[in-house]
Amino acid sequence: MTTLTGVYPFSPEEFSVSKDMKKHFDDKGYIIVKGLFDTEEMANLRKVFEDTDIIKENGYGVADEKGRKASLLLWNQPGHDVSGMMSRCEKVVNTCEDLLDKGEIYHYHSKLLYKQPKNGGSIIWHQDYGYWYDNTCLFPDMMTVFVAIDRCHKGNGCLQLLPGSNKCGRIDHGRVEGQTRADLDRVNAIEKVCPKVYAEIDPGDAIFFHCNVLHRSSANTSTDRRWAFLMTYNTKDNNPTTIHHHASYTPLHKVPNNAVRECTNYSDFSGKDFFDPTEDSPKVAIIKTQLTCER
Repeated sequence: MTTLTGVYPFSPEEFSVSKDMKKHFDDKGYIIVKGLFDTEEMANLRKVFEDTDIIKENGYGVADEKGRKASLLLWNQPGHDVSGMMSRCEKVVNTCEDLLDKGEIYHYHSKLLYKQPKNGGSIIWHQDYGYWYDNTCLFPDMMTVFVAIDRCHKGNGCLQLLPGSNKCGRIDHGRVEGQTRADLDRVNAIEKVCPKVYAEIDPGDAIFFHCNVLHRSSANTSTDRRWAFLMTYNTKDNNPTTIHHHASYTPLHKVPNNAVRECTNYSDFSGKDFFDPTEDSPKVAIIKTQLTCER
């Protein structure tokens, strides 16, 4: 098994993207920042998802290749609750801007991916740009930040990546049940030269990864819950050419890092623009062939 590399500690006093971090992101397509969010910040975030009806009212499921459901909650605008503060805080946004090195970024969408014990379905091999391409984002100048809410390990379906696959370009994708999957012949060939790693991480750790990195996660077969908060970003200059189901360029108002800890809004979700691709609505009818494939 290939050793997980590109792991860096978070230092509140002097954290910034180093040359080594930038090189690893460019070469391998990801970095992991240990302890990006501390225990208090993560407890504040959990109140949004655990102490409200946000999941009950807005969550949905997509089937994997075995018919099991992967459960998600998705929204397009950050909002002003704790999750919004996290997606707008400087240590997330500035890091993404430094890693992409393409100027100003904006919030594309965020999601909660919640795999319950012995229940959560798998997310099949894909590149995020495999479907964001179809959303008319012309360049792969986009990325995701995966923050562990629970400990993520092999048994409960941690993220798996093919380091270096970001350099392979966009791979053809096709529909499989409720998800979009990269061409498996190409994935298998790439895995021989870009061996798979398992990103086993703790609550508050964050994986910053490029939109062309191939990744997946297995079903949760353990007795441990596996929840993760994912924030995705696009660059201002890569604004999609057509209006679709995710956000077009909207200026992102950064907040200081202490906003995550100090925010007490756990239930006012006004303006977040929740989206369920499984609903039968005019918005979904337009993009039925572009249903979101989540990790």
